[in-house]
Amino acid sequence: MTVTGIQLKCILCSTICVFCLFPLGLPAAQDAPWGNGTASTMQLAPQRVVYDVAVHSPAALNQVLDRVSYLNNLYSADPFQAEIVLILHGNDIPFFVIENFEQHRALMERAQSLTVGGTIKMRMCQAAARLHGYAPEDIHGFVEMVPMADAEIVRLQREEGFAYMR
Repeated sequence: MTVTGIQLKCILCSTICVFCLFPLGLPAAQDAPWGNGTASTMQLAPQRVVYDVAVHSPAALNQVLDRVSYLNNLYSADPFQAEIVLILHGNDIPFFVIENFEQHRALMERAQSLTVGGTIKMRMCQAAARLHGYAPEDIHGFVEMVPMADAEIVRLQREEGFAYMR
């Protein structure tokens, strides 16, 4: 335990004062020695954001969709100022395949519904889809195919000013 100047004076004087017992003037709980957190009230301006998506499970993709949906809500789903693009290029590709629709129906209905307002867009790496054995016509129509995920992420950042999210 460190001793402050006021505490040292009190110790030297052999007296006990409030500052010695409670250096900040308030008692601190043992399990919250720094007090409690506070919520920010800042307003977030809509931004252009690209998400680099390469997940391995429907649950992980659902978490990404949760984050994207929440960000879109924070941006007030403003189609004039906000734009959120998901670049799909991992083991999530089979979730978007038409022949797998029944297996991933709820996930695909949710993903598609996020694109309806025009603020959120889904793009898929055509090269990665090809490695999984799929062509553009095998993928649901709400997903735009791009030649290569990395090139699209770089293009969005460098040419269109998008912020990068993983």
